[in-house]
Amino acid sequence: MADETRSPHRPGVSGHERLAAFRRAEELVRRRPLEALDALRPLLDSDADKPSVQLLAGRAYFHSAQLNRAERALTRVVELDPTDHYARLVLGRTLQRLGRWVEALAQLRIATAMNPTPEYQDALGQVSARVALSRKD
Repeated sequence: MADETRSPHRPGVSGHERLAAFRRAEELVRRRPLEALDALRPLLDSDADKPSVQLLAGRAYFHSAQLNRAERALTRVVELDPTDHYARLVLGRTLQRLGRWVEALAQLRIATAMNPTPEYQDALGQVSARVALSRKD
């Protein structure tokens, strides 16, 4: 009889193992983003279309300065869940670090409209100022 706790997505990886991998990656994402990506690897194979997996991967890519990969993962989150204000914040920050100020500004405006907290407003203010300065040049 087949083990019903095994993932239908990836043979040999149970739901419990996938959850443990996700939790481990969450713990590591800021301090050790490359280790977080290693922990997340089974989920990137089996659950790539889950916004939570893509968001965590995007954060890990961001913190490890893999900005193009971060952009792809975070863009995927926004495609899957356009109301995810945190994904838009991190996407905006990623675009900011890539020097794509106008695109960053658009994402940060949306994120701040959805969640007008000081962190979001500060990010928006920084990018707004940069865009305003570049228009004066």
